[in-house]
Amino acid sequence: MWPTSSILLTTPRRWSRASENLTPDTIRLDGVEKSFGAVQALAGVDLVVAAGECLGLVGHNGAGKSTLMHVLSGNLSPSAGTIAVGGQTYERGWNAAVTQSQGVRCVFQELSLCPNLTVAENARIVHAALKGVGWKDRAARLIRDKLDEIFPGHGIDAADEIANLAIGKRQMAEIARAFTVTEGALRLVILDEPTSSLDAVTARQLLAYIRKETARGTSIILISHLLGEILSASDRIVVMKDGRKVADRLAAEFTRNSLVAAMGSEAREHRRGAVRKAAGDVLVSVQPEPDGGAPLEARRGEVIGLTGLAGHGQTRMLLRIFEGRGAEVKAASAFIAGDRQSDGVFNLWSIGRNITVRSLRALRGGGLIDLAAEARLSEVWKEKMAIRTTDTANNILTLSGGNQQKALFARALASDAAIILMDDPMRGVDIGTKQEVYAMIRAEAEKGRTFIWYTTEIEELTHCDRAYVFRNGPIVATLSALELTEEKVLEASFAEHAA
Repeated sequence: MWPTSSILLTTPRRWSRASENLTPDTIRLDGVEKSFGAVQALAGVDLVVAAGECLGLVGHNGAGKSTLMHVLSGNLSPSAGTIAVGGQTYERGWNAAVTQSQGVRCVFQELSLCPNLTVAENARIVHAALKGVGWKDRAARLIRDKLDEIFPGHGIDAADEIANLAIGKRQMAEIARAFTVTEGALRLVILDEPTSSLDAVTARQLLAYIRKETARGTSIILISHLLGEILSASDRIVVMKDGRKVADRLAAEFTRNSLVAAMGSEAREHRRGAVRKAAGDVLVSVQPEPDGGAPLEARRGEVIGLTGLAGHGQTRMLLRIFEGRGAEVKAASAFIAGDRQSDGVFNLWSIGRNITVRSLRALRGGGLIDLAAEARLSEVWKEKMAIRTTDTANNILTLSGGNQQKALFARALASDAAIILMDDPMRGVDIGTKQEVYAMIRAEAEKGRTFIWYTTEIEELTHCDRAYVFRNGPIVATLSALELTEEKVLEASFAEHAA
């Protein structure tokens, strides 16, 4: 994977068509509310999406963006309000079957492909017209053609089983499926953090395709915490906070700082400091694999970055260290997964238990878990990570995706681990939380903790003491803090012979 935020700021902006094409409305929401018990997730949201418009939707984790999209896609029924599509207004009866017939598709942040089916079989799920003799071949052609159109050189076979694909390729397959058409017009596609697992090349391909698709008249709602992506790709931007719409303006009227301010945060720029001396002894040492490359080393108190294009060995390196396969590891480690649904959260457990599970050994008293101490620990880290919940006894899935990720950070940082392994952990995390986590990482490193961090965002590399660039498995370059630029990493990622 490769970071998109800095790259996308250079994408030429289109002239906004939002003000030219407000009728007929593709979608109109009036006074939409949604409550879950005593928690009001949406508090009277009005939203208009015009035909052929790319609408950027931003806000902190828990602001209501994903809930609103679940309502719009028919997965949740609104508690109040109306939804109008193509001149037809729905006060009730708005559901997934209606949205499908109205040409509304959604790619959720938590990907929804069936892991035990192939890419082609997953395409059949949203296309009832794919039936009869030879339907699998037709489904394969349909999804292959769309993958080729959006992501040239994608490397995905329609016969691939989803469970065997890396998360980036799963995301590509789900995006392609959302844009396939067999019968009826495609009216609106909702993309919730669509580039969170994509590298620079595929992210650029997707944004170019969005411009092509909106030119055809299809509407797009783009949700992203990468503000450069939102500013460069959107015609208009809506900001949400606490279940309400707090800003709605043309994208050209926003800057990065004013967008962050509208979300209720302060834009803080991290300035790369002087290169720190190694803080301590070597805690992790990994020798090159048989296919060559450079070794990896991490000392006590260092923040080490892993970078390069998607699926080139970064996650495998983290797993080698965590499992001790061919790696010399001299301290306990904790792992923060980026693919939280598959590798992170325990879906049947509470928020509190998800936080404390790595610390149970330290919470024992007389051979049993001290439940009071466990509750205190979960509350402390709920406050430190600003996890938005009324009660840590609630199930982990009651949290938004970003708040689930905060719980995974809390689990690792609350533990006794001296080495924290992070596998692209900022997927779906808002800018305010990112800034807080960056500060926490720096503070913990100063105390002697070691972080080994696979990141997809170029800005995050500025928090590292050095980074290892991966290509086709091996490490092909080692960059010091002062050498960590986008150009250097891309050069190492694509060069035939990296130094």
